[in-house]
Amino acid sequence: MSAGANSALSSLGRAYQKVLMILDMIKFEHTAFALPFALIGAWLGAEALGRPYPAATDIVWIAVAMVGARSFAMSANRFIDREIDARNPRTAGRALPARLLSERDVVVFAAASLAVFLLAISQLATITRWLWPPVVAIFVYYPYTKRFTWTCHFWLGLALGLAPMSAYVAVTGRIISPIWLLGLAVMSWSAGFDIIYACQDIDVDRREGLHSLPARFGIGPALSVTRALHAVAVVLLAATGLAFGLGPVFLAGVAIGATLLAYENWLVRGNDLSRIGTAFFTMNGVISLAVFVFTVGDSALRRTT
Repeated sequence: MSAGANSALSSLGRAYQKVLMILDMIKFEHTAFALPFALIGAWLGAEALGRPYPAATDIVWIAVAMVGARSFAMSANRFIDREIDARNPRTAGRALPARLLSERDVVVFAAASLAVFLLAISQLATITRWLWPPVVAIFVYYPYTKRFTWTCHFWLGLALGLAPMSAYVAVTGRIISPIWLLGLAVMSWSAGFDIIYACQDIDVDRREGLHSLPARFGIGPALSVTRALHAVAVVLLAATGLAFGLGPVFLAGVAIGATLLAYENWLVRGNDLSRIGTAFFTMNGVISLAVFVFTVGDSALRRTT
């Protein structure tokens, strides 16, 4: 093999490793948290138009938009928080603060992710081409909120809660709809699990002068807020079913989600944070997927009866 070919292969290998580090940095696999709820929004949008399910092209482009949007949001978050992460023992080993990736690498990836997001929404309902700037603004604004307010968790919830609402609008072209109930449900669920996650950094947040609900009020009260938010999320999910005329299969999915949320809250105690990984990473993915599967199942059952 020629020296030129070896050099090209070596460059490809380094690029591949860099991509893997970036995907690990943004926890790419956690896209599964919000994607099922976005697809629920798309499914409800299709039913509102009298269709049994969304067009395959809509599903594909909504999924691409979700991947692009989350990848942009996470890479922007990592870039904005890079100095804070470098001073936090839990996050100092991340690729950017550990200088395994350069700031330029992250900025280029964020720009590419934003381009993917914009390409995807250009293939969806025309109205989405006018609504994307405030969505992107929320993504960029969220990382700064921890610097001045303990309500930062609700800004993250808002960012994720936009997913089902945006997917509904992308399919129907309509903004006014009870889909906001589902958006608020996802917002409450997301804010709740972000509070759980923030409990790990309570000492660092206080030392750095950062604001989080655990740092402001303590772990016990913060976890009580999480339980209340998750209870609200269950009520809003049930209200979504009633507003859209969904049946008992959907409500069974909500009941399963409620049970899993109760288990998630049981896993994390004020004096034992050792199981945050299971509560945050495993349970939330299962919850969103379960609600999606039962939504689709409910839709299929209603079409056959």
